[in-house]
Amino acid sequence: MKAYYKKYILKFKTPGGTSRGVLRQKETWFLILEDKNKFGIGECGLFRGLSADDVPNYEDTLEWVCNNIDTGLDDLLTHITKFPSIQFGLEQAFKSLASTNPFVLFPSAFTNDNQPLPINGLIWMGEPSYMRDQIVQRIEEGFRCIKLKIGAIDFDVELELLASIRERYSEDEIEIRLDANGAFGHEEALNKLTCLAELGIHSTEQPIKPGALSVMANLCEQSPIPIALDEELIGVHGETNKRELLQIIKPQYIILKPSLVGGFKGSGEWINLANSLGIKWWITSALESNIGLNAIAQWTYTLSNQMPQGLGTGSLFTNNFECPLEVQQGNLYYKRDSQWEDNLIRSICT
Repeated sequence: MKAYYKKYILKFKTPGGTSRGVLRQKETWFLILEDKNKFGIGECGLFRGLSADDVPNYEDTLEWVCNNIDTGLDDLLTHITKFPSIQFGLEQAFKSLASTNPFVLFPSAFTNDNQPLPINGLIWMGEPSYMRDQIVQRIEEGFRCIKLKIGAIDFDVELELLASIRERYSEDEIEIRLDANGAFGHEEALNKLTCLAELGIHSTEQPIKPGALSVMANLCEQSPIPIALDEELIGVHGETNKRELLQIIKPQYIILKPSLVGGFKGSGEWINLANSLGIKWWITSALESNIGLNAIAQWTYTLSNQMPQGLGTGSLFTNNFECPLEVQQGNLYYKRDSQWEDNLIRSICT
């Protein structure tokens, strides 16, 4: 077996605003396996400034993985527990290599029978008029669940924007999820959540920065809006540590990005623990290309979670890869009559 990797820079069509700054490009890495006349491909979705494995020896670890590929998936995963995005790329690549079709990793009614996967529509931060235009567009596109990034502009302006949605659409018509990306201060968080609660908000993702477990636990207990953990899960390894975090904070939801929490295996551990503790969950992409998004979507469908998932990010980039994934009326589909980009490996490696 031969293994090699390639860095790839995804370029945003429109800069994406978050409370951590504006995203104009996204670095990612592809891991490619070749064995006789077959190939497998996986995406190591490193997220600079957010991933736990955003460290200087990242590429060295990728090279080590390629040099030791013959030891097998299980052995490799145990040696790179601190590199969740590489774990995920490895899982995809081995699954891809073993599949009849290298892009159908989890055959199901999603890949075979055009069955839909419900997703939310993403609203980036920006000027109020820009955010309002995005909201109108997503609703016109058929989304019945929208996710707004908040925390970068004036809070009163954000409240007015959300109120304008509720004036036109009830909670039954449009579900609103918020993502603060840790933008709220400890002292102000509960008051802001209380204000937001009047607007029929489904949940607020990561209201404060991760690491303040007791503060977050108090928020989850007192907040009138359900709280979802996201960044709080990053860098937490081992079932014991994961269980302890969930038992301390007791969130209403957790949000799983496979690239950030150890791929299918790492996400599965979180899901099993959440289910045992009565915590709900959904899956979100971490701005991967269509290669990683395809793997996440196919796997997510097999989990039979009926909540809208955060997987509508494939159209964000100018240089993404043509693929059968297609968004229609707030759902993600795998169109069997569509094809993956010709000479995909060549386009990645040139």
